[in-house]
Amino acid sequence: MSWQKPTTSAFWQAIDAYLAQAYDGPPSQPVRARLDSLRNAPADNLFDSSTFEKQSDTEVVRFSLRLGNRWYPHMKVVIERAPDGQGHLFRADTHDRHIAVAPDSREYAAFRELRENNEALAARIEAAWETRGLPTFKSYLRDDLARRLRSADQPSG
Repeated sequence: MSWQKPTTSAFWQAIDAYLAQAYDGPPSQPVRARLDSLRNAPADNLFDSSTFEKQSDTEVVRFSLRLGNRWYPHMKVVIERAPDGQGHLFRADTHDRHIAVAPDSREYAAFRELRENNEALAARIEAAWETRGLPTFKSYLRDDLARRLRSADQPSG
């Protein structure tokens, strides 16, 4: 099933919003190199770039771009197919849930602080995307609920 990926303009709006929240200044050189590679990609083939990490069975349904943040180099922008199978959503993936540090470890407090910072940052990034009218999972759920409520208010006939 084909789905509508973001326009190049929407993609760069999402990237600009991400970077404004994730960094106090310019991002690291590897991040700048990834972004330069995408800026030089043909606009009509942006999502064909090998710069993206792609999740696919038969069709790519998720594109990830590792942009990191001021504390953690592995955070990603994710563009994925919306649950309706038609559109797309932007998500800030903290990419830290696969790591476990034992509560009695001396690194536990620092790791917990990192996770809390990442989670708060992801929420700020997604709020910035919503402010720009870019679709997120939260805005999808809100819109879907509104559609369902309108539909329930319609008399069946």
